[in-house]
Parts: sequence; structure tokens; C-alpha cells
Amino acid sequence: MPMAMIVTRNVENRYRGFLTSVMLEVAPGVYVAPDLSKGVRTRVWNVLTDWWETLRTGSIVMIWRDTQAVGNLRIETLGEPPKEIVDADGVLLVKRR
Repeated sequence: MPMAMIVTRNVENRYRGFLTSVMLEVAPGVYVAPDLSKGVRTRVWNVLTDWWETLRTGSIVMIWRDTQAVGNLRIETLGEPPKEIVDADGVLLVKRR
């Protein structure tokens, strides 16, 4: 089960309460889980997506280890331009789509 991290900015308090029920808040708006399963990660992201589509405030970024992705990382965003991780001659970069 890979580690996952979620970073929130300018979101409603409901996000904080929900995320602290499944992850550790290591800094304001930064949540980590050392062994979040794919199923739990997917359910958490679905809840965050539903809330964000209703409220349309703030931004959320989720990153987790994925051995099938470039750099072994996958990234999802809400409220920010979509991003992807790219390999530029061995250097990992974040590119806006």
C-alpha cells in the first residue's frame, strides 16, 4: 500500500474534518497516509471531488506512489490547472496540461 499526500488550500472546514479521519495532518492543509490502499484512496478522492464540484472553492492536490507512472508518482488536482509529471532527460518536472 503506497503512501499518499493531499494538499488543500482555501477549502471549507468539512475537508479538514474528513481528511483527518483517514490521514495525518502534518502541517496546515497537508495530509499524509503512509499506507493508504487504492480503494480507500479512490473513495477519499471521490468524496473530495463531489464536494469540490458542489462548492467550487479552493484547490486540492493529491499525490501517491504509482510504479506504472512516470517517476513512480501520480498526481490529481481540483481547482487548479491539470498537471502531469514528465521525465525530461532524467529530471522529473510538473507540466500543466
